Amino acid sequence: MVYTIVIHVIKWLIVLLNGFVLVEGKENLPKDKGFVMVAPHRSWLDPVVIGIAVYPLKMITMAKQELFENKVLGWYLRQMGGFPVNREKPGPSVIKYPVKQIKENNKALLIFPTGTRYSNDMKGGAVTIARLSKAPIVPIVFQGPFTFKDILKRQKITVKIGEPIELPKGRLSKEQIAEIDHEIVETFDRIDKEINPDFVYHIPERKKK
Repeated sequence: MVYTIVIHVIKWLIVLLNGFVLVEGKENLPKDKGFVMVAPHRSWLDPVVIGIAVYPLKMITMAKQELFENKVLGWYLRQMGGFPVNREKPGPSVIKYPVKQIKENNKALLIFPTGTRYSNDMKGGAVTIARLSKAPIVPIVFQGPFTFKDILKRQKITVKIGEPIELPKGRLSKEQIAEIDHEIVETFDRIDKEINPDFVYHIPERKKK
């Protein structure tokens, strides 16, 4: 109930401020089984807009453990499908929990394999989780306003869902995992160009402390 209410409230706020979210390729989302959604992490809007795009599918996402220390915020994050991860010392639960949710409850995990929104380097976790849960990987790309200021400029918002990437059966070598990681990055690039041939994403500079 909380998830549905929040998604609808945010959706209509975005519509009022910026316009409707254009969703392409929704038919590529697997039905009746869990899977791993991967997307390039470019702004804090990524999970919000993707959540709207795939609704009524309810996704689960990783969130840093510190956010759950506040009982109210922790309750809210869990209602929205979040689960805690210790980024300093990630334990087995980082893998076990999403794998169980995908296999047993047909959940869709949203993960940003490039890590922070300032990085273009693959982290490998998406492939590992997909392999252990025997689930396909679905690439998703969001283009549009990446800041609240840009939302007010009413920039077009597009989310495009690519075709599922099926993993080979059995154990994967490091070379195979690297190849799949490379395929994911190439798929992000291809989808970006399909949405807008002239699209170029500029990684924002970090502020000096």
